[in-house]
Amino acid sequence: MTESSTTPARLGQPEEMREFLARNPDIEAVQLVITDLNGVGRGKNVAREELDALYGSGRNVAGSILGLDVTGEDVEGTGLVWSVGDADQCCRPVAGTLARASWLSRPTAQLLGTMFELDGRPAKADPRHVLARAVGRLQERGYTPVVAVELEFYLLERDADGRMRPARGLVSGRRSERIEAYGLGRLDDMAPLFDDLYAAAHALGLPVRTLMSEYAPGQFEITLEHRADALRAVDEAIMFKRAVRGVAAKHGKVACFMAKPFAELAGAGMHLHASLAGRDGRNACADDAPAGSAVLRHAIGGLRATLADGMAVFAPHANSYRRFRAMSYAPVAPTWGVNNRSVSLRVPAGPPSSRHVEHRVAGADANPYLVAATVLAGMAHGIERGIDPGPPVEGNGYEQAPAGELPTQWHAALERAARSEFLAEALGREFLNVYLAVKQRECEKFGALVTDRDYEWYLDTA
Repeated sequence: MTESSTTPARLGQPEEMREFLARNPDIEAVQLVITDLNGVGRGKNVAREELDALYGSGRNVAGSILGLDVTGEDVEGTGLVWSVGDADQCCRPVAGTLARASWLSRPTAQLLGTMFELDGRPAKADPRHVLARAVGRLQERGYTPVVAVELEFYLLERDADGRMRPARGLVSGRRSERIEAYGLGRLDDMAPLFDDLYAAAHALGLPVRTLMSEYAPGQFEITLEHRADALRAVDEAIMFKRAVRGVAAKHGKVACFMAKPFAELAGAGMHLHASLAGRDGRNACADDAPAGSAVLRHAIGGLRATLADGMAVFAPHANSYRRFRAMSYAPVAPTWGVNNRSVSLRVPAGPPSSRHVEHRVAGADANPYLVAATVLAGMAHGIERGIDPGPPVEGNGYEQAPAGELPTQWHAALERAARSEFLAEALGREFLNVYLAVKQRECEKFGALVTDRDYEWYLDTA
């Protein structure tokens, strides 16, 4: 296969690898990271000496790596396991992702990989190719998506009883039980960890920007700079999540991207910011009006129209649905507004040139490639059809949220996705079939579990 780094897949070239090794002569091993449909990084550690072959012709890996459930178990219904003899596919390096993993004690680099069939076709179950197609669809219509990812996460640790709790500060050694939103003192208390995280991000080439204390003890958010290359923006989100986990572990903490790790505290979201550059390179969403241009409003109309269909992507796990609660900074209906955080689709305040939409629905547990692909496809859907989003919500969007317009249970979201022609087009029918096979299997396995709550509620009453 001869695909170059300038094509949608953005494949790494041998020159990039050789330059990296020349700058980093101490590197002994490389973590090859393949992102599965749950957003889990899976792969292999390869020796430095193996990089020549990897960048030259790729590395064969079992294709079933893309059909694992969230627990790492094969799902035969994907068509990637025994029905094809657990056949190999070819993993190719992603351009610009070979970099030091500074949180590891051994001199090690990290490299993202993307999967292809052995004849060179993009692997049907690779989520990165799904995003590449969504980007290509907009580019064919003269638009280049400009994307930024915001990720909320918790820093946790285990108590003596084994329960996860918000982490104690590294400087004070104390655990705060207060919310302390925007609290600078909490950032100072975790300064050794965040200093290492910013250093790790710099080594990875990530445009890490604002750090803030979020709306719960132990909860934080770090923003990544927007990119006019959506694939690169999401690659950076993938690398960032791995860096947060690795640096946190180095400091004895657990980085948690669960959508709702604590019932009584705020959930963790993944907010995707998106605008569209036109053929002239200017922001096609820009306008003096606070709600943006007609292009932006039509894009929001498409996002509203497709939001329910995409819930199985934005909320991919049983835990995901515990996040959607009124007055929680998590949206509960397909609403939009200007400078309003109580809606699903927010047009942030700012100068006319900065107009864009902030998609606030996805949890931090979702796969960033699939979230971005579904959002961009929703925007294209609205622009192509000229969909009017209706009037923006003003004031408390929770009080004005229409009930029943979004599936609020996992099985209902999966049923909606299985019927969705939009999602089949946005993700590709073959990918959607694999995704649903995995998610339906997970839903069945989760529903069959007997938990402590079963005994608490039913032991003496049933």
